[in-house]
Amino acid sequence: MRMRTDARTAVRRLAVPAALAAGGVLLIAGPASAHVTVQPNQAAAGAADQVFAFRVPNESDTASTVKVDVYFPTDHPIASALVGPVAGWTSEVKTAKLATPIQTDDGPVTDAVSEIIWTGGKIAPGQYQDFTVDFGQLPSNAKQLQFKTLQTYSDGNVVRWIDAPAAAGGTEPQHPAPTLNLTAAGSDSASPAGSTDAKTSGGNNQASASSSSSDDAARVLGGIGVAVGVAGVALGFLGWRRGGRGSAS
Repeated sequence: MRMRTDARTAVRRLAVPAALAAGGVLLIAGPASAHVTVQPNQAAAGAADQVFAFRVPNESDTASTVKVDVYFPTDHPIASALVGPVAGWTSEVKTAKLATPIQTDDGPVTDAVSEIIWTGGKIAPGQYQDFTVDFGQLPSNAKQLQFKTLQTYSDGNVVRWIDAPAAAGGTEPQHPAPTLNLTAAGSDSASPAGSTDAKTSGGNNQASASSSSSDDAARVLGGIGVAVGVAGVALGFLGWRRGGRGSAS
């Protein structure tokens, strides 16, 4: 009887640190901060009629997003844009006169998109919204386009997604601007703009603001925590078996 009691005590001693280790791993796998992004984030330079989605997650625990203001680059302008409908939201496309006309497949263009504003709808806490836009033609003389964005909440707070993205190996800024990387035409590394995700995820589709990468990381780390807990219980069981054999001899 004494040996069995000692074995049970050993199991408890092993199980407690294992459970704490598992809990610590799960705490590490908490939700990551989500940013405003452009989806997909890569396309071929000079491509025409490409569909992108500005994905706007709500990072507030209490307030809803009620306005999204996206500024288009002026150094490498985009000639035209068609905005996809989003239930409950109203869009306004603003243009600006160009000092030098843009040469497009349809001829020279003297005005370019300067800003798109979405108002009237709401993105509730824990949700995101995709705002889809069809770009008439992408610049052919740029490697990267930044779309500085202002996100306004119902409590009056405004988050300015305007920071330049980090260089390779650098620290990511707190509020990076949505960035579209442009590759040489025909490059294998170019993701197909106007993908099914960008075209169909607008409208009424809303979901959790956590990105798929953070979800995957959480699953992996959670699995490690469970494995640690199982290992602790297994070691305790082996200790009990050995103790039982010792008392029988």
